[in-house]
Amino acid sequence: MRVRPPVARPFLLWAVVLCTVLAALAAAAPAFAASGTPWPAVALLAFLYLGCELVRICPPPGIRVPEGIGSFLPVLLAAVFLLPPAAAALVALPGAFAQAVAGRPAWIRRVWHAAQQAVAAWAAAEAFRLLDGPAALGGSRSGGSGAPGRLADFPYALLPAAAAATAFCLVLAALDGCVLAAAERRPLRTAWRGPLTRSLAPHCVHGLAGLMMAVLWRSPYGLPAALLVLLPMYVSCWVFAQYQRERAAHQATIRALVQAVELKDRYTRGHGERVGQASAMIARELGMDADRLEVVRIAGILHDVGKIGVPTRLLRKDGPLTPEERRVIELHPEYGHEMVRGIGFLGEARSAILHHHERVDGSGYPYGLTGEQIPVPARVVAVADAFDAMTSTRSYSRARPVPVALAELERCAGAHFDPVMVRALVEAIGRDGWHPVVTADEDDLQVIPAGSGPGPAATAHAAAAPDHGRALSGLPAQGARTGVRTVDPHGGHDPDGGGGA
Repeated sequence: MRVRPPVARPFLLWAVVLCTVLAALAAAAPAFAASGTPWPAVALLAFLYLGCELVRICPPPGIRVPEGIGSFLPVLLAAVFLLPPAAAALVALPGAFAQAVAGRPAWIRRVWHAAQQAVAAWAAAEAFRLLDGPAALGGSRSGGSGAPGRLADFPYALLPAAAAATAFCLVLAALDGCVLAAAERRPLRTAWRGPLTRSLAPHCVHGLAGLMMAVLWRSPYGLPAALLVLLPMYVSCWVFAQYQRERAAHQATIRALVQAVELKDRYTRGHGERVGQASAMIARELGMDADRLEVVRIAGILHDVGKIGVPTRLLRKDGPLTPEERRVIELHPEYGHEMVRGIGFLGEARSAILHHHERVDGSGYPYGLTGEQIPVPARVVAVADAFDAMTSTRSYSRARPVPVALAELERCAGAHFDPVMVRALVEAIGRDGWHPVVTADEDDLQVIPAGSGPGPAATAHAAAAPDHGRALSGLPAQGARTGVRTVDPHGGHDPDGGGGA
């Protein structure tokens, strides 16, 4: 069965876009009714923002724009600091509408970006105004006119500027989260968290550059000095682009490794992404910080990378494995660890790749570690791996419903799995549900819904997940306690001798 992207909710998606557009219009409209709107400054800042975006998209001859550079937000944030909220929203519209978009229909995406940035600029300018930011730029914390020629009130001016940059980032992340929740059926409480954690620090840096431009604009040197800030702004955007490129390179490395595994064992396509997703749910439930959560997610995606070193004939073998073949397959954690040893950014993920088949009672492999000796990421991935194995149809077992799989994990907690990790997954799925999202090669990946029967082309994946036999199906008497059928349809292909999960 081919993977399809999560079913979108068109009505909710269009409702989010329409409400955002209406909010942008409402935010910008007062600028036309107000008598004090500084139209020359609005026009100049809008032109600068638009020009920066056009240079980024279509650079003139002889000008090199860093690959992967993002929106030139310092100019927009300078408008937030210099202009009334409605005027700041107007500045965002032309530049945001001109930004490059991926996917169709392009005009709808451009309208969305323009409305999103206009609302965010209005909210940021309101936050700046409420904290007396305009007066701080003019040298008086209260009652100051902010007229040109006065020095900014430092360090107080940093507070409203930081609040404005944070508000800008929060609004963008919240709107992105609403779109993701509507388009991909993600839980709303988690959909916005990823965009926020990735963009908060860069937006604060852009806010500092925008504040520099605003201060110089209000200084005795005026506009020419403010324009000189475009150079350090360019440098800040270049640094951010380098970070984005490095992140993209990391993702490409992970994707290449996953694709190599899937070429060896096509039946497991999508398995790594789902294990990564379940691992991230556990890590989030445990309260891990964003960086460590990302490491755990990557560990889940790459946990079976060592299968690249296992002979393909063993991974695709129909029928039981010999003891020698079993021992060869059980080397895949060590193969995987050696393969990723030199990839520095993986960090703790390497230990999870090596130890995700250890059991807390010491009966696992490759080293028979027990309890706390097993690294935390490995204990997380072990539970996520087992859960996906049970809820996916394999050549040697039918997929089990999610509640049955969770009950089986709870039954094995304390013996094979860390009870803390099991409880975290149970609570996370109980609250948010299980909505597996496969992000790679969606036209080719295979996902079998829980509860369906084995596909006609199912391969013997039990060999690639040797812990999921006795650990999750148990002996017949144990399986009977949970109402789980534990017959091995391939006569014991599962390396642990029981029915595979």
